[in-house]
Amino acid sequence: MSMSNRARRMALHHLRHRADAQLNLIPLIDILSVMVAFLLVYSTEVEVIQNAKGIEIPQSIAETAPKQSVVVMITKTDLFVQGEFIATVDQIRTATASLVEPLRAALKRPMLVGKEVSERDIAQREITILADKALPYEVLKRVMATCTDADYGRISLAVIQKEKPVAAGQLKPG
Repeated sequence: MSMSNRARRMALHHLRHRADAQLNLIPLIDILSVMVAFLLVYSTEVEVIQNAKGIEIPQSIAETAPKQSVVVMITKTDLFVQGEFIATVDQIRTATASLVEPLRAALKRPMLVGKEVSERDIAQREITILADKALPYEVLKRVMATCTDADYGRISLAVIQKEKPVAAGQLKPG
């Protein structure tokens, strides 16, 4: 039995346009490479400062992310620079000088300074202070004065970011 012209055309059409199911990997690879690049860029934006177990850091609604800098950590009992013990809080409180000399000496060490600093660089040098929220203000004031005297022009106090209060009638994002 012979096929009609229409049936032959339809059969030829189906033979020509028959597509084998194929998985095109190039768009998938493109999407994955864009995702990897995005995640790499935004994963390096957050700077995590190591917190000691003995410090209860105050909370804040500040949104500025911490930057890489020298870290001064003050627990309820001790003072550390980059994890190295410097002095006790009692020594700082009972000292008659307004500056903490062991801290000043530690901040002036070549490994922290790195090179000779100009007057312009002094204003740009950064230091982050991690202090217990129960720390007496006089101790914090002396530590900050010592940091300024040791040529650190930008002093940051580390805090834990908390949620902003939501005004009445506003929806919480998320």
